[in-house]
Amino acid sequence: MSEAPASAPLRLADVLAIAVPMTLGYLTTPLVGLVATAVVGRLGDPVAIGGVALGAIVCDLVFSIFYFLRAGTTALTAQAHGRGDAIERRAVLARAGLLALVAGLAIVLLRGPIVGLGVTVVGGDEAVRAATRDYAEIRLLAAPLILANQAIFGWYLGQGRAVVGLLLQLVLNTANIVLAILFVSSWGEGVAGVAKASLAAEAIALAVAVALSVARASGPWPERRRILDLAALSGLAAINRDIMIRTAVLIAAFAFFARQGAGQGAAILAANAVLEKLFLFVSYFLDGFAAAAETFVGRAVGARDRAAFDRAVSLTTRGGFALAAFASVVLALAGGPAIDWMTTSVEVREAAARFLPWAVATPLAGVLAFEMDGVFIGATWTRDMARMMVASLVVYLALWAVLFPLFGNHGLWAAFLAFLGMRGLSLSMLVPRRAKATFARP
Repeated sequence: MSEAPASAPLRLADVLAIAVPMTLGYLTTPLVGLVATAVVGRLGDPVAIGGVALGAIVCDLVFSIFYFLRAGTTALTAQAHGRGDAIERRAVLARAGLLALVAGLAIVLLRGPIVGLGVTVVGGDEAVRAATRDYAEIRLLAAPLILANQAIFGWYLGQGRAVVGLLLQLVLNTANIVLAILFVSSWGEGVAGVAKASLAAEAIALAVAVALSVARASGPWPERRRILDLAALSGLAAINRDIMIRTAVLIAAFAFFARQGAGQGAAILAANAVLEKLFLFVSYFLDGFAAAAETFVGRAVGARDRAAFDRAVSLTTRGGFALAAFASVVLALAGGPAIDWMTTSVEVREAAARFLPWAVATPLAGVLAFEMDGVFIGATWTRDMARMMVASLVVYLALWAVLFPLFGNHGLWAAFLAFLGMRGLSLSMLVPRRAKATFARP
């Protein structure tokens, strides 16, 4: 994408140029998990399946802590782009790369106690715990690679180079799928093979990313003192803190939902899990417009262009709602067959079909939260994100306390959808005031 000034009129085509590639890239991600489960499942060993599933949860929890390396890099790069500061754009990448290296090496050195704690949290019998440990200890060796890839991906997205981002996602996920088949099906590596495939895929993706960055590099790189600027590093650390709080609360909300489902019996637990998978898959569609919001809002803030900011918020939000409506229609039409494909249990199928209307409503209930996340990350208003996430959790728990005793699982779903809606509504109500302060004349 060309580096047009942030003040140039933003068109829907510009938004789609980022949203479409990002959506396609994100949609390849769940395929990795499906293939990993399938190749391990063909071994006929439920312990291996459980070990990969729980090991992936442990690793995902660890890496979610460092989500700021992707989101923060995107926002700060986009803002530097909006200011026309090419040196700062490169400095943002250098800082993020440095933090990725330090954090990644720390994870590698501490992977023993990290995995031990994670295995204790996720549980399982002794055989499953051993398989979980085998998977997680190998995959955490890839931490420096994974975090570096997140930083570089965020850097390209911040510059609006969504096609490059799509290429990197395709390289990573395709390599992961192919290598998982080779390591497990052809070479008999089992659980360890899935983890080794992930490690090797991250190395391949990083090599491609570095090669592309070197090939595209032009102009001078920042001096070391600018890269190590304490104010800039502190700003990135503040973004990290806020996004960590936001992520932790979001994980807690989903964990609470799962726990309340488990308390209603195995059939309701399984039905809720199936419907949640449908919602999470749909969320990959909504992430594309949120990514576009991060880029264009960040540019507008960097350029101090209120008109461009308003246009970016309007276009990405309208696009997100249109896609959410489409996703809800698809869920309404295909939800039943999808449930039947995902489970053979008659009891679970009947329960999932009974609560399917709630899952159908989740895209529309959650789309504003997705879009506002993109806006607030792009503008680096991350403290508000953390605060409103906590406030939304309080509303969620309060509604559950009232609705669950009266309506059971329907009440749980109603409270969960209110949580999603509250996140988006509360953030959107803050936008005018925060924008006025941000774009005020000095």
